[in-house]
Amino acid sequence: MVTFKGKSPSQRQLRVGEEIRHILAQVLSHQHSGDELLDNTSITITEVRVSPDLQNATVFIVPLGGQHLSEILAAFKEKAWYFRKEVARQLKTRITPRLFFQADLSFDEAQRIESLLNSPKVKQDITENG
Repeated sequence: MVTFKGKSPSQRQLRVGEEIRHILAQVLSHQHSGDELLDNTSITITEVRVSPDLQNATVFIVPLGGQHLSEILAAFKEKAWYFRKEVARQLKTRITPRLFFQADLSFDEAQRIESLLNSPKVKQDITENG
């Protein structure tokens, strides 16, 4: 797993990340990865974060319904070479980043916060103090 901390990403990092996201989404839609699970599951590429030197990219994924997440991540790790080859074919940069796949848990976190805000205890506190 690769994470990039520090200052916010440059325009170039954002642009390359978005381009990689589009390429990967297109590759997944064609269902030619050679992995039955990846080819038969609806998967969303939510974000691609590229390192400042463009050597590495973390690809955040969410399978439809969140099912088979660990198996899908394992399949992506096994087929990372295939996706990198497809990105290299279409990306107009000198360097093709190594791809690292990670589950995007931001939707789960947002749902947890939403349920907390809608809980009777929190609503009671809001109405008493408001």
